[in-house]
Order: sequence, then C-alpha cells, then structure tokens
Amino acid sequence: MADSICLRFSQSLEAVLAGLHGHAKHYGVVPNAAPLDPGNFRGSRGQRTAKINGFLNRVLLSQRSQFIHKASTLKEMVATLRDDFRDAANELASGVHHRTEAFWDALDRCHFDLNTCLRETMILLKSFLIVVPEDQLPSFEASLKIASVRTPTPSFAFRHRRFAAVPGK
Repeated sequence: MADSICLRFSQSLEAVLAGLHGHAKHYGVVPNAAPLDPGNFRGSRGQRTAKINGFLNRVLLSQRSQFIHKASTLKEMVATLRDDFRDAANELASGVHHRTEAFWDALDRCHFDLNTCLRETMILLKSFLIVVPEDQLPSFEASLKIASVRTPTPSFAFRHRRFAAVPGK
C-alpha cells in the first residue's frame, strides 16, 4: 500500500518537474533558481547530488541553465527515491527479515528526501509562475499531463424536487 501511494505521489511530482523543465527549455523562460542545499537532505545520494548541483551552479551554468538543470536533477532524485522507498517497503512487507531497523531507516530517509524534493518543486513552480507570460499558461498546463484525481459524486439525501409543506412552519 505504501509503495503504491509513493508511486502515485512521485509520478505527479515528476510530471510537474518535467513540465517545468520542458516549458523553460522550449520557451526560454528564465526564473531564479537557488542551488540545492545538501543540508536539506538526509540520504547520502541526495546530499551528493545537491553538492554537485551547487558546484555546477557556481562554476558552469547560466541562470537559465540553472533552472533547467535543477528541475531535471530533482526529477531524477524523485525517481531514485521512489525506487528506494518501494524496495524498502517491499522488504518490510515480506516479513522475511528479523532485523528491520535498516529498512525503517531507509524509509525515513526516502520520505524526508521526497518531502524535500516536493518543497523544492513548490519553490521552482512559484518562481516559474512569477515570470511566465500569461499567454503561455495554457500550454504549460497542457504539458503537465497529470492524471486528474476524480472524487466520487456525493450522494444527496434529497432529490431535486419540491419539498412537501411541513405543518407548523
């Protein structure tokens, strides 16, 4: 169950990041993007990726490239974290292992780092929406390709018809 929830969450997050990446690359939108902070990640892979991202931002990348690179880096991180979370959750669910602390720690790190990726994505989206021209918003929305979540229609206790008069009112 947890792995399917993580899958659904990560697919939506990856779709937003892919939409930001593609739109910025195609239309040349240049929002501000601060480098990833390694201190915001618990996993060693996330910290290493954030350090590399910060180094590239200082040395090699232009402002436009920084945004595009950060979006693609976050998308890759989300995919890796999703797989790591799924593996740890499946190992815990199998019940084969007697010492499960390492798997619980892996789940905790993945959860924390996925949450960090979500927060970074929200910041990227906000900085993107500030600079994107209004006429490009429909094409950006169409590029997101996020499956809409449909909620069941509420059932009403009353039908659409006249109510009978209630005596005394």
